[in-house]
Amino acid sequence: MWKVYDELIDPIPSTLKVDEAVIGKYWTFVRSAGRVGLAMSMKEISRPRCLPQNLQGMSLKELSASAKSWNFEEAALGIAAINAFWNGEGSKTAEASLNLGEKDSFKHWAGSVVGKKVAVIGHFPHLEKVLSGADELYILEKRPVKDDYPDSACEYLLPNMDFVFATGVTLINKTLPRLLELSAHCGIILAGPSVPLAPCLLKRGVIDLQGFVVTDPQKCVLGVKGETHSLIFDTGNRVSLRQSML
Repeated sequence: MWKVYDELIDPIPSTLKVDEAVIGKYWTFVRSAGRVGLAMSMKEISRPRCLPQNLQGMSLKELSASAKSWNFEEAALGIAAINAFWNGEGSKTAEASLNLGEKDSFKHWAGSVVGKKVAVIGHFPHLEKVLSGADELYILEKRPVKDDYPDSACEYLLPNMDFVFATGVTLINKTLPRLLELSAHCGIILAGPSVPLAPCLLKRGVIDLQGFVVTDPQKCVLGVKGETHSLIFDTGNRVSLRQSML
């Protein structure tokens, strides 16, 4: 089950150091040598934290290994560190990815899902409107709201879907490996700033990595800290990486 994580972590050079790490209300930020990675901050309280409070100077690879932690605050730091390597401006995968401009991942796929059975792991904004062409739409959430399915329904629903979308938070909470198994017949589109632009995921059943590349680190970290009203998506580019681009 940890192979997915090992493949994300192993290529990170041991020489890279953490220059800055910030846990904000909504986003977790890690910067290393000019590269920035983001991950969604997790509110769930789980295992005790083992990482030191001051992460500056720590090996980026060592911090990335925290993606395996069952303390979800540490796991978010680990995924943000992984993303600083794979999604950092100037990385090969960031340069190979397609800039989606104003389109989000669902608008990009809206035409393809018409008349299809679609499941989305995570209740993204405006889903029902953007994917209105789907014949059947199932939204699965850990904290369901009206008309959502609980996340445990994935075992029953995903094997029958034509399209499956999932948030990158599934890497933080460790559910992605099982979701990949359940969606092996159709593949998964991973979406959001927590998604690493890592080719190894494209070899494990992900058909589209719709992540985020930060181009203005200073503006981004101020937004993460809540010191400005800037939205995270104002500090970089939504991007898509697929096997055909490599």
